This record gives sequence, C-alpha cells and structure tokens, in this order.
Amino acid sequence: MKHYERGEVVLAVTLAGVAGYVDAIGFLKLGGFFVSFMSGNSTRLGVGLATANGAAVATVLRLVVAFVAGVVLGALTARAFGENRRSPVLIVEAALLALGASLVALGFGTAGMIAVAMAMGAENAVFQRNGDVAVGLTYMTGALVKAGQRIAGALVGGEPSDWLRYVLLWTGLAAGGALGAVTYVTIGAAALWVAVAVVLGGAFWAERRWRSV
Repeated sequence: MKHYERGEVVLAVTLAGVAGYVDAIGFLKLGGFFVSFMSGNSTRLGVGLATANGAAVATVLRLVVAFVAGVVLGALTARAFGENRRSPVLIVEAALLALGASLVALGFGTAGMIAVAMAMGAENAVFQRNGDVAVGLTYMTGALVKAGQRIAGALVGGEPSDWLRYVLLWTGLAAGGALGAVTYVTIGAAALWVAVAVVLGGAFWAERRWRSV
C-alpha cells in the first residue's frame, strides 16, 4: 500500500467500503451467507458438510464458484485493458452489481446474490499487478496482519505511519458493512443500487485520472 498515491488509497478504501456494504446486504438477504467474505463461507461449508445440511452446502458452493468466476473475469479484463487503468474492471463490477440488483428486483434473490458475488470477485482485480492481487479489497485478514507487522516495525524504529493505510482499509469495510445493513433494513435489496452508483462513480473518476498511465 505504501507504493500507492493518495488517490489510489482513497479508491481502495472506498471499494473496501463497497465490499462491506454489499456483504452485509448479502448476509441479511441470504440468511447468514456471504457474497464477499469467502473465508466465512468456507467455514459454513465445513459446518454444512458435518451436519449434512445439503441446502447450505449448495448455497456456499454456488457463491464460491461465482466469486472465483468473477476473479477470473476481473483479472482477464485488467490484463486486456492495462492493469494501471482501473476503470474497465470497475465497469465490469458495476455491471455485475446492476445485474444482481435487477435479478433481486424481479424476484430471483439467490441468482441476484450470485451475480453480486461475481462482482466482488472481479473487484479484487482493480489493484492487480503482474497478474496478482496487490491490494485485497474484499477480505481484511491480510490487511490486519500487515497493520500489526507495521506497528511492530514502528515500535523498533521503522516508518511510524505505514500501518495506517491498512487500518483504513479495514475501517472502510467495517463502516461499509454497517451502512449496508442500515440501508437494507430501510429500503431492502434496492440498496444494491447505491453500490452500483458508487462503483460507476469510481470508474469515471479512475478513467479520467489513470487512463494515460
């Protein structure tokens, strides 16, 4: 994260917020399953297998497959248009979120959430570098580990503020989760359109800022 400029950090924190926002919506809509946090779904899969809960296993597998498919789509998009450009991946993400919101509005709730899981997979390619994820946007365990490592480094004479950007990522996801839950309780799954608008706004901003990079 320390190699990224301030604008990129702002975009990363915003997108982490989007991940938390839609994950909260998915969690409430699906009754305890995640559209972004695949570690949690993996635990649910293990519990489902142990308790012979076929419905839970099937739901988790669909979400995980959709997420991985989104990762593949996002990675291919980043490679095709240039990994530093950012906006094409964001447009793909926004399109998948819009598809999910539309399916939910038409009464296809599970299918809609699967499309949203694809969008979250694709989001991780926004900061792709040499084919690998440079900044994870939909999962924060790694960010918290890095924050702790940077704090340890600061205590022994290293850079005193390296940890802050990782804490900001985690804060963005947590704050997004709170906002997503409140919005879902208020207006239902239509809250997904807010995420669509934010991601599209990020795409237009990124296109203007980094197209020539």
